[in-house]
Amino acid sequence: MIRILLADDETLIRDAVAGLLRLEDDLDVVATSASGTEAVAAGRKHSPDVAVLDLQMPGLDGIEAAHQLAAEVPSCRYVIVTSHGRPGYLKRALAAGVAGFLPKTVSAHVLADVIRQVHAGGRYVDPELAAEAISAGESPLTPREADVLELAVDGAPVEEIAQRAHLSPGTVRNYLSSAAAKLGAANRHEAVHVARRHGWI
Repeated sequence: MIRILLADDETLIRDAVAGLLRLEDDLDVVATSASGTEAVAAGRKHSPDVAVLDLQMPGLDGIEAAHQLAAEVPSCRYVIVTSHGRPGYLKRALAAGVAGFLPKTVSAHVLADVIRQVHAGGRYVDPELAAEAISAGESPLTPREADVLELAVDGAPVEEIAQRAHLSPGTVRNYLSSAAAKLGAANRHEAVHVARRHGWI
């Protein structure tokens, strides 16, 4: 029996997927969570074989939750499901040791098969998402540029970003300007939009 932790912040989706997976003779959903933080706690408590994590959840996202769980439940394997199949997310997920990455548009039958495959030590990446990631290429941003751009997501003023990043306002302006230039954006707001669309922040 493969023991599964299922995390999704949308109750209807979480309950429906759990119900469908429980119809499989060899799968047992031992815990469900509504956030990345809850998923880490549930993983610690139940030691599942496979954690199926929604990418975008409150608190920790699915990739961050997988990263934390990997340190605490090393025997667990991870599958990310997402309605945001941006290339940068796939690369981040693979770097965090996630073994499966697929869109929420797949059927319960496909998800069950991917869980079995991942549990057996295999990997699965949705072919369409993989092709998009390859064609998008690597992020042109340095880690520091990406950090500063991430802090600018909510339109925070330069002084606030500088304080949060422990940098001078002038340095923050330089990073924002450099990121916008690399992304071919007219300003930092457009740069945030472009970076987000590609999953680079």
